[in-house]
Amino acid sequence: MERIIGEKYKLGKKIGSGSFGVIYLATHIETFEIVAVKIENRQTRHPQLLYEAKLYTILQGGNGIPNIKWRGVDGNDSVLIIDLLGPSLEDLVVHCGRKFSLKTVLMLADQMVYVIDFGLAKRYRDPISNRHIPYRENKNLTGTARYASCNTHLGIEQSRRDDLESLGYVLLYFLRGSLPWQGLKADTKKQKYDKIREKKVSTTIEVLCKSLPVEFASYLHYCHSLTFDQRPDYGFLKRLFRDLFTREGYKMDYMFDWTILKYQQTQRSKSQLELPSLHPLSVTMGTGALPKVLNKQGGNTATLLAEATKQKVSGNFVHGDGSATNLKPDNHTGKNIITDASVPSTSLADAFKRSFPKHEDSFEVGNVGHAHSAKAGASSSKLNFLSRISSK
Repeated sequence: MERIIGEKYKLGKKIGSGSFGVIYLATHIETFEIVAVKIENRQTRHPQLLYEAKLYTILQGGNGIPNIKWRGVDGNDSVLIIDLLGPSLEDLVVHCGRKFSLKTVLMLADQMVYVIDFGLAKRYRDPISNRHIPYRENKNLTGTARYASCNTHLGIEQSRRDDLESLGYVLLYFLRGSLPWQGLKADTKKQKYDKIREKKVSTTIEVLCKSLPVEFASYLHYCHSLTFDQRPDYGFLKRLFRDLFTREGYKMDYMFDWTILKYQQTQRSKSQLELPSLHPLSVTMGTGALPKVLNKQGGNTATLLAEATKQKVSGNFVHGDGSATNLKPDNHTGKNIITDASVPSTSLADAFKRSFPKHEDSFEVGNVGHAHSAKAGASSSKLNFLSRISSK
């Protein structure tokens, strides 16, 4: 039986899930607009969805903030309907083979130092006195265990230092492809969290950052050096990664891994369309000569094939537009692509407006954003990493 929410939206397939609830596609029954629907059971022990909706309401109209289509209660569920935005970083890292290049990670780090998880954010200063929230212990784990800070696992109240440590684990996840505490087996959720805590606390920063630029170890050491209420030097952290970026000789062109991959796929599709096709009845066997069939551009196919044969030395096929596309089986690495055609410069926000193939796996809340794709935009959870709202 079809479920209609808010009297206008027909619920579709599930596209993500986590400790907060479930995310679905939905379609407006009159305009056929596709949206994202977040659903949280009202009996959940620590409800977050309506608080997240409250923050979105305050921030409506801001750049990158999804519009709220409807929010309220439907049966036993709290519901938030918002714009369906583009792929999350989890979607993109899967699309790129489970790892990002150093350049992509550094360009992301430059933007993510101030990132906020609207589902978990809370005030860390009293709005009247401006005093920092008090230090507390014996707190329950809040957030995604994979990226939670060591102090969070130990039950200590979270502050800005924990947000930055969590971001460090996210960046290492992108670079390494996985973290040492992933995939641990346990009978209960508590036992699993305990195992993650033990592995995370016992893994030294040097081991975690082995074979990576020293800046990543420096970043985590700095996070661990911060006191509970200390204001992090965000400028220092941005410079740390920017200096590495410059030293590596990269250009801030916003050519992320997924942008390049998309461009290569487009070029390959274009190449296949431009390859000449031979009519089977026009081939004369045993003559020793190539058939002279004209292609759509009026060119002689035999000449084209002869030219293509000459390119076997380099493994490239030269197109009429002057670009050369590698045809070897390992072409997916993108290392041998050479072209005179200009590669479009794409910002993170613009890149998110593109659609990528989806996987059916669901994630935990905060697991590097949520999976909503099928339409233009950025992740509707706005890159859900454990970050706090900072006041000046």
